[in-house]
Amino acid sequence: MWKASHRRSIVIEGERRISASIAQSRISILGVCFITAYLVMALRLVDLGIVQTYIFPEKESQVASQQKETANKVVARRGDVYDRNGFLIATTIKIPSLYVDPSMVLNVKDLSAKLAAILPDIDQGKVLKTMQTDSRFGWIAHEITPAKQQKILEIGDPSLGFKYHYRRVYPQEELFAHMLGHTDRDGLGLSGVERSFDDVLARGEDITLSLDLRLQHAVKREVQIAIDEFSAKAGVGIVLDARNGEVLAGVSLPDFDLNDAGHAKPCEAFNRATLGVYELGSMFKIFSTAALLEIKKVDMDYTFDARKPLKVGRYSINDYHAQKRILTVPEVFMYSSNIGSALMGKTIGGKALKAFYKDLGLMDALDFDIKEIGKPITPNPWRNDSTITASYGHGISTSPLQMSAAVATIVNGGIAVQPTLLVENEEQRRMKSEVRVISEEISEDMRRLLRLVVTHGTGKKADVPGMAIGGKTGTAEKSINGRYRNDKLLSSFVAAFPIDDPRYIVMVMVDEPHGTKESFGYATAGWVAAPASARIVQSMVSILGLSSDRYDPARDISLDLLPYIHDKKLKGKRLASYR
Repeated sequence: MWKASHRRSIVIEGERRISASIAQSRISILGVCFITAYLVMALRLVDLGIVQTYIFPEKESQVASQQKETANKVVARRGDVYDRNGFLIATTIKIPSLYVDPSMVLNVKDLSAKLAAILPDIDQGKVLKTMQTDSRFGWIAHEITPAKQQKILEIGDPSLGFKYHYRRVYPQEELFAHMLGHTDRDGLGLSGVERSFDDVLARGEDITLSLDLRLQHAVKREVQIAIDEFSAKAGVGIVLDARNGEVLAGVSLPDFDLNDAGHAKPCEAFNRATLGVYELGSMFKIFSTAALLEIKKVDMDYTFDARKPLKVGRYSINDYHAQKRILTVPEVFMYSSNIGSALMGKTIGGKALKAFYKDLGLMDALDFDIKEIGKPITPNPWRNDSTITASYGHGISTSPLQMSAAVATIVNGGIAVQPTLLVENEEQRRMKSEVRVISEEISEDMRRLLRLVVTHGTGKKADVPGMAIGGKTGTAEKSINGRYRNDKLLSSFVAAFPIDDPRYIVMVMVDEPHGTKESFGYATAGWVAAPASARIVQSMVSILGLSSDRYDPARDISLDLLPYIHDKKLKGKRLASYR
């Protein structure tokens, strides 16, 4: 009995010894782990405190710089946008929203009454319900004005607090709607400059645009007057620097308030200045005439037989006010003869005319600073009849901005113009490579022809006293379901001034104007768009302080072309307004 019991106690003693041994081993392993961890931490402290600080200081600086840059990306406030004169046109403001901690409210009815007096638009019943919940947080009102926030702070109730968020604000509301663009609620650029320069603005960098707030106001006002006067559907106004391509004003109407962009109608959100492409009609005669002079080297007394309509297949090309005689180059341009321009196209040839249009940038989508860009509609394939119709702006469509840039190229001495919404510094301008499209001599000839249109031709109503304006009318029938409608017109005018040394391009396009009693029922460019462009030029003279003293009627450049005008009835007289 004793032996068995003794043997059993020895076994129990052996199990305890094994358990103790296992526990001791585990403690030893855990101790080694702790020691190792402490050693690693110690080595890291040595690395950070001594090695990187004294031996490799540049590495620490680089890491710190990267950390700082990352932090900045996270907290950066979206950059502001300014016009060329430093006027703020887009900014981000910190807006408070009011919340309450219901558990800290001492007198629910008293506090809700005080808030209702400051915030009359809030639902007081809902506020009472929020304050009586068991939660620690409840919204009272979003986007509180600074004045109302101050009054709420003066209540002095500890249960009230504010949370802040950033909101994009456009002080000029709808004025720069299409060029500037807007963001979503999270600050992501959705259109215009806000979209194209989203990365730059998101980093907190400011941008200065080439747009001039004062000119933008003037252009919008005058285009809107033309729309209202002629009961039109829409309109476009552009002011472009003819030398460097800076866009000084860009208006598309109707427009919308950038601060409430989510409610913009499709017709308001559409950017007609850059995204819309249109058959702009006779303004293309600027380019076909320049191509004739540049490529064929003809003189101004070169003639075209416009005595009868020109047959092209089963179609007939006619003149709006037919002269029914042989016309010189200046007469074709001055009278805006479709027949004469079509014959110019035949003389130039399809391959050469197409290449010339391409050099002017009229065959490809415009490379511009915003992404809302329309691609030109061009004849494809380009046949013989395409050459004839494209010479007077039929069957080829482009955007108003693209047209303005091409005209700038023609009048500025022949150097290709690339439109931009950014102000370039002198170094950038020097580094710019110049691409010549036409010679200086042909550019000078074109300036004379454009001035002739205003002094003796279809653009009389674009003339401004004391300022030499050159320009070209364009009245085109719109194609509706594949059919051209003479009751739905696009009436446009493009001006360059001062025409002897052009600095500015002004373009006005009015969509579907209707004739009035004052216009004798006409809704053509000479009646609709030319006067609007004249009013814009007059505003620019005042706003920019342009001198009108330099113009001398006795030395008008159009006088050089009068010997080539052979209509005896018009000697010594200004011509009537033609299409």
